[in-house]
Amino acid sequence: MALKTFGTMGVDWEERVDFERLRTQRLDKAKKLLKQSDLGALLTFDMNNIRYLTATIIGTWAMDKLVRYALLPQDDEPILWDFGSAARHHQLYCPWLGDRARAGISTLRGATPEGAGLAADVAKKIRIELEQRGLKDEPLGVDIVEPTVMFALQAEGLNVVDGQQLMLEARRVKTDDEITLLNMACAMVDAVYDELYMMLRAGVRESDAVALANKILYELGSEHVEGVNAISGERTNPHPHNYSDRLLRQGDPVYFDILHSYMGYRTCYYRTMVIGSASQSQIDAYKKCREILDISIDKVKPGITTADIVKDWPKAQEFGFENEEAAFALQYGHGVGLSIWEKPIFSRLVSLDNPQEIEENMVFALETFWPSADGWSAARIEEEVVVTRDGPEVITRFPAEQLMVAGPRYYTATGPLSTTREAQSHLNRSANGIPSGIAGAHS
Repeated sequence: MALKTFGTMGVDWEERVDFERLRTQRLDKAKKLLKQSDLGALLTFDMNNIRYLTATIIGTWAMDKLVRYALLPQDDEPILWDFGSAARHHQLYCPWLGDRARAGISTLRGATPEGAGLAADVAKKIRIELEQRGLKDEPLGVDIVEPTVMFALQAEGLNVVDGQQLMLEARRVKTDDEITLLNMACAMVDAVYDELYMMLRAGVRESDAVALANKILYELGSEHVEGVNAISGERTNPHPHNYSDRLLRQGDPVYFDILHSYMGYRTCYYRTMVIGSASQSQIDAYKKCREILDISIDKVKPGITTADIVKDWPKAQEFGFENEEAAFALQYGHGVGLSIWEKPIFSRLVSLDNPQEIEENMVFALETFWPSADGWSAARIEEEVVVTRDGPEVITRFPAEQLMVAGPRYYTATGPLSTTREAQSHLNRSANGIPSGIAGAHS
């Protein structure tokens, strides 16, 4: 497929992302699925669904507020109720919405006084729009909703049903412009890993790495850094899914997961390195982690299912967990788009009995984990994949085929210094044929 990588600006001398096409194709997909469904309309409070339908956003501060909402009626255009003056901004700067951008807020997750009647006001607004179109008695699909708003909708005589599945279905297969944006988001993280590799050494804190990642991403044009996991040393096993102020030490493994948004489109992108030198058990764990991932990626093509991928993944008990729920998301896969976990989902917990078909132009991340035999360290790798008619195209490019070693390399008069934990240096190039800074291809 040979995906193209661009700069982050729009230009007149090269076709990059066509944002009008992006808006139109996204909305058309949702309209088509709504037409095929038994729903009369979709009511969305999820910021990602609102963006998909209306191509609007008012800042990441609003992501968890459930304050904005949009209605997509059958055979009609979306109507957006937005936060105060944001509605007037949309009227002026979003011609695809025009007067269908209106002021109106929900309850701020219940923070507004109950007596203010905001939940009832939301429900009344929706009921009026549906009545005008003869849709009041049809099922109303809702994605996520505050209980008070749901009760108010029901009090207006509306039949509230699940609408999230329809929106996830619309977002499951990506358009060409969405794929370009996802590829660009990954390119920005490629650059972060390059800088992290250069700065990591003993004495650097996990939080220092998180700060650097945020700085670089925002400088490159990231819209939102959703999170950076930075996990080092004994914190890598078991995986805590956060970062701390722990100091890196020589011989430490450290893995990162970088999640950010470029024009709304996310990344989920793990890499593992070690500081100064790698032990044999760390090299072996990384090789196993990479092996699981490579086998999975090699299988990717249209027509297979999520079950075809996960059936060869190790069972939870094989890497130290009592069941698949306890090991959830360690051997894992998930769609990536306007949010980091979309369809399809890959996990032994759900996929073997409930397989989902893989289709061309899906974009998903596959991630693996393996603990080291030393009992305290582990490896974690993740690649994002675009499904093409000919197979997978990996869009996460920072080197991960072998274990990368960051920080100063330590030498004695006779060659590289072995670690004190296990006497195997990854830097013995003449003996092992391994490029400087890389371990894991040879033992």
